[in-house]
Amino acid sequence: MANHPRYAIYYAPSPDSVLHRFGSTLLGYDAADGDDLPFPDAVAPDWREVTQDPRKYGFHATLKAPMSLADGKREADLLDACATFAGRIRRIPVIEPIVDAISGFIAVIPARRSDDLERLAADCVRDFDAFRAPLSPEDRARRNPAKLTARQCEHLDRWGYPYVMEEFRFHMTLTGRLNDERRGPIVAWLRERFAATGLTTLAIDRIALFRQDDGPSRFRIVGNWPLRS
Repeated sequence: MANHPRYAIYYAPSPDSVLHRFGSTLLGYDAADGDDLPFPDAVAPDWREVTQDPRKYGFHATLKAPMSLADGKREADLLDACATFAGRIRRIPVIEPIVDAISGFIAVIPARRSDDLERLAADCVRDFDAFRAPLSPEDRARRNPAKLTARQCEHLDRWGYPYVMEEFRFHMTLTGRLNDERRGPIVAWLRERFAATGLTTLAIDRIALFRQDDGPSRFRIVGNWPLRS
């Protein structure tokens, strides 16, 4: 377990947005200020366990997966790089957000794939890779490469994470993995709650830098930048 900070570049909605409140309340944790939050009414009795895994990371979508900093790199350098990245002119991805199951867990995902979003994610993977320390053998083994495809293993070795480039799937996780019997009713309940937010379009218009101080710690936002259109 790491005893040094790790950093990740995520999409996280604005802390004053409806989407931030929706996701953070369901996870019971606000990564913007580091506070625990009470769960909403009508959650399952074991909701704390259902949301245990995503709570550690805060409500987000991964753009550059958690990484230790390479030798010679500092947090201040990464903050500056995030500001530079956000300041470049680009097409802002706009998606139709829906709630659905993905790989056994439930998340807010796009109704359809977006070239602009995939381009943004790929740019993050490439542009911030100079800050990433190489994977240790232990970190690589934790990704269980025997269960990855050949292409995913190539990405793991090149970029430190298997689900990048053509393997990327935008998702804002709301639960841990659930069996089929549990998943259906919880998807239906979360869709109903999400519909109440009134969100029918979502601009992926900002990036955030998250920091985890050590292995047991939760991730918390240490910087937030709007993207320049």
